[in-house]
Amino acid sequence: MPASEQSRKHAVLYVFFGMIATGKSTLAQAWARHKQLRSYNSDLVRKELAGISPTESQRRTINAGIYSRDFSRKTYRALLERAEAVLQQGESLILDASYQFARDRKDIKALAKNLNCQVYFILCQCSEVEMKRRMDERAQDPAAVSDGRWEIYLKQKKRFEPPDELAAPELIIIDTQAPLEDLLEELARKLHNNFNTQKR
Repeated sequence: MPASEQSRKHAVLYVFFGMIATGKSTLAQAWARHKQLRSYNSDLVRKELAGISPTESQRRTINAGIYSRDFSRKTYRALLERAEAVLQQGESLILDASYQFARDRKDIKALAKNLNCQVYFILCQCSEVEMKRRMDERAQDPAAVSDGRWEIYLKQKKRFEPPDELAAPELIIIDTQAPLEDLLEELARKLHNNFNTQKR
């Protein structure tokens, strides 16, 4: 096996996904610091592609402006391309986005399979009460990048496609209402268990 292919085989792609305000970005950032990995966030990439500041508010309807279906597809293509470039170098990385549609998750799986890399999907969840609290808190933060709010969540909830296409070893579900340190320990434990399951 060529050295480049061998290094890719040990690269891991961590995909933190779920609906808005479920804590996926907070956990993804913490995991990136913990593992010293590169991380790509869909909100940052989306605004970068639009040529606007990360903190510039774009509170339009869910299907307009940079949140239109076409621009969202462009954003997810960019995430895929960036992941491919990093994995090609044999490095692990993190993707942080809602990945609410099965087709986008399947694109990730296809990329990992093509490059012979391991992929884990970490589905972040929490109660609607906690989501609402987080959205209200974020609305008061001038440094917030996400434009997510309750009305958008209600629409996203209707069209979010459950990850039924993901097999148990590659799907990890995390309730993000615990303290961050506890979540990191839980994630590390579940990843270890899933890795051992796949080796059997």
